Amino acid sequence: MTRPALTVLPLPPKGRGASGDLAHRFTRLVREAADDGWARCDPEGDGESPAQVPTHWRWETARSALTRNHSPDIPFDLSLNPYRGCEHGCIYCYARPTHAYLDLSPGLDFETRLVAKRNVADLLRRELASPRYRPSGIALGTVTDAYQPLERKLGLTRASLQVLAEARHPMAAVTKGSTIERDLDLWADLARDGLAVVYVTVTTLDAELARRLEPRAPTPARRLRTVAALADAGVPVGVSLSPQIPFLNTDLEQVLAAAAQAGASRAFCIPLRLPWEVAPLFKDWLQRHCPERAERVMARVQDLRGGRDNDPRFGSRMTGEGVWADLLRQRFHKACQRLGLTGERQPMDVTLFQRPGAPPDPRQASLF
Repeated sequence: MTRPALTVLPLPPKGRGASGDLAHRFTRLVREAADDGWARCDPEGDGESPAQVPTHWRWETARSALTRNHSPDIPFDLSLNPYRGCEHGCIYCYARPTHAYLDLSPGLDFETRLVAKRNVADLLRRELASPRYRPSGIALGTVTDAYQPLERKLGLTRASLQVLAEARHPMAAVTKGSTIERDLDLWADLARDGLAVVYVTVTTLDAELARRLEPRAPTPARRLRTVAALADAGVPVGVSLSPQIPFLNTDLEQVLAAAAQAGASRAFCIPLRLPWEVAPLFKDWLQRHCPERAERVMARVQDLRGGRDNDPRFGSRMTGEGVWADLLRQRFHKACQRLGLTGERQPMDVTLFQRPGAPPDPRQASLF
């Protein structure tokens, strides 16, 4: 099978990560756009106006709320994703290839054609109530950001979080979205019983770089304010510096220092991963935004991925290998040690779990 071709728009879409739609790996027919120059012209004829690509979304009736993880190098058993696709438009997002299962492009479609699971909270309640269900830590937003802009309108994440709070179920989240501050009441409630931890992703403090890498995510400064808000509410909060991209987001120590000052107590980072269609999308982004470094960046990425664009093997895909990966780990651990940040995952207490619809457990009342 040949690598899918990238259909590039005449000018990069304003406020988007991908420059065009990529034919996904299941596509049988590949169409390539031909630019004859006319599409570049705006009404004034200066040819400088970028194409505007609106965001569309639709409902989906899901079959299940929880997805079970079978990967040994991911520290959670279950995940919950109320949405498919993500408007943040992060060009490096490892989840972009999942849109291919919807027969949509991992390129612009991933960030402009979103799917919302209308029944996710009801399904979650039903699955937790099943006699066969055994509680285990749930990770929120592992495929798309559960607090992306659409959540402000639909509230699917909050509805799901309410179910988990009622059931006293342990929960962790990774997000860039400041909308999580709307749900501080629920996160603080869970945190009081040791049932919650949140990681806010801050890849760089460079606002201009972040705008190009993550065009519709909050600014780095805004994300640090979210870290502070969570910490002030008593929610254990950490920072994710993922992904670390060679020769681009090089301010790892500064990000960790700013996060610690804002109230973060833990951190983790993962080197850049380029699975499936993410590789050609990211390479196109490099050529558009920093062509002078593109070759150097990709050479280093391949150094830490065994000479390839991506290494899917368990055990190395989250850490990379080789000299550069070792140096990155040393920098990260030394900075965390100096700042008092831990890389250890917070253990999740499942003993307080109350199955929805079940009578209260008298053993829990006896503790008080």
